[in-house]
Amino acid sequence: MKHDSRLSGVLHVLLHMLEAGEPLTSEQLAAMMSTNPVVIRRIMAGLRDAGFVGSAKGHGGGWTVTCDPAAVTLDDIYAAIGSPPVFALGHRSENPACLVEQAVNASLESAFQDAGQLLLKRLRTVTLAALAADFHARFQARNATKKDISHAV
Repeated sequence: MKHDSRLSGVLHVLLHMLEAGEPLTSEQLAAMMSTNPVVIRRIMAGLRDAGFVGSAKGHGGGWTVTCDPAAVTLDDIYAAIGSPPVFALGHRSENPACLVEQAVNASLESAFQDAGQLLLKRLRTVTLAALAADFHARFQARNATKKDISHAV
């Protein structure tokens, strides 16, 4: 089953950006995520449109977080990346003629909706600042250094 990891990846990038305290280029962010800079620019465009990040061109330019991390929830970020489906699970057939499959779909649909709403409710309660604070607590507890999170290759 294929997983959509965009939310996790975007949150990872945003925490690195907050931690850096200076603009990071698409190339630097792509290296952290083991992807192509074009992918980063495409993702960042949605975040820029939502007002969460900004970019500057030229020497010393790059991407920066422009929002107040305490005012942005994980649900806000989820919406900015296009609100991908919460689950990879789905119905075998969307409009079955079989009454058995109709019963199965009705039961599963209800469960999918309930679980999806619970997840989205949770995402609305966690801010980017809270996620950053969790990272900092883990960093301190482990006596980590910048090298531990550098993604240097």
